[in-house]
Amino acid sequence: MRSSNPVFSRRGFSRDNGYAGFNTAPQAGYAQGNPYAQNPYANNPYAQQDLQQGAPPQAPVSTGHMTMDDVITRSAMTLGTVAVGAVLAWVLLPVSATSYGLAFGSAIVAMVLALIQSFKRTPSPALILGYAAFEGVFLGVISEMYNSQWSGAPFQAVLGTMAVSGATLLVYKAGWIRVTARYARIGMAIAIAFVVVMAVNLLLVAFGVAENGGLRSFGPLGAIVGIIAILLGAFFLTLDFKQIEDGIAYGAPKNEAWLAAFGLTMTLVWIYVEMLRLVAIFSSND
Repeated sequence: MRSSNPVFSRRGFSRDNGYAGFNTAPQAGYAQGNPYAQNPYANNPYAQQDLQQGAPPQAPVSTGHMTMDDVITRSAMTLGTVAVGAVLAWVLLPVSATSYGLAFGSAIVAMVLALIQSFKRTPSPALILGYAAFEGVFLGVISEMYNSQWSGAPFQAVLGTMAVSGATLLVYKAGWIRVTARYARIGMAIAIAFVVVMAVNLLLVAFGVAENGGLRSFGPLGAIVGIIAILLGAFFLTLDFKQIEDGIAYGAPKNEAWLAAFGLTMTLVWIYVEMLRLVAIFSSND
């Protein structure tokens, strides 16, 4: 079972190293793909020497596996790139038709880079940071646009994103949510249905069948849809947390920390954009 993000295309960690997303039977998955799980001293001559001499074996040497520090570092780099791109776009691109065009183009480029990375067997830091940079430009322009109409909306959206992320992490670490295969299947089914409905709604709006944005209007219905979208973002965060946790436990290779950062960034962007819309809806109804 693999984790996924709103683009529904990001694979799990590399199967070549015994891990491909979270598994409800961690010990079995670990033992099948990782020689250190079967015999942690098999490739450690110092441990073999200790065993022959009757001494207790020492811990195996570092094998270049992913750690939480690796995930935090890569995530900081990726999210930092998004933030820098957003700030530069906000400062250098005034609200205009031209900036809207640049935002749309940046979003398309970011989506293409994300899809390319999703289909690659190995993580590419260049693709991931490129995605983050273009995504940042998109976020900077739309944030400035929202701020021009609803002053302070981006700041409130950032706080809201942090609150949702922090609460989700707290609930996950407390064990109140158990990320199982059944939980993931149900959540993914709901998420796919949501995206399909939003795509149909977009087509109806484009052809003039639905007015004022249809389900994405700035009214009570739009607020309900926005809340559902944010809850789906929180769901994706739990999958990301589980995937990272299992990747570390199963010995995913060090460079796959970039995939963890990539996934977290996509999820947080999803939550921020939906939070921005929700703040604008509530501000419009004041």
